[in-house]
Amino acid sequence: MSQAQLDGSLAAPSALQQLWLDPLHAWPAAQTPPAMSKKSPGDFIKQVLGRPVIVKLNNGADYRGILTCLDGYMNLAMEKTEEYVDGELKHKYGDTFIRGNNVLYISQQPKK
Repeated sequence: MSQAQLDGSLAAPSALQQLWLDPLHAWPAAQTPPAMSKKSPGDFIKQVLGRPVIVKLNNGADYRGILTCLDGYMNLAMEKTEEYVDGELKHKYGDTFIRGNNVLYISQQPKK
């Protein structure tokens, strides 16, 4: 690294350097990035408890129903559950318990 490059560190930082140094204030007003969500996974779970969800399992099956309970291992309980395989309804269950290590993801069901 040359002396000029070292001395350049005293100059005003470039836009990229500014972003690195202060990511919250580096964007010019005309180039404001999309709003960043400050929600955590826990916030999402609190939001969907008691509401219709889709639970996708590692084997590809979906379970759709009302999420009633969830623990730290992602073991969950659902009510009014329907099982879908390849998009086709296979079974309807009342209460369902799913072991957490089978869960690929949980999403909120779109409103009809």
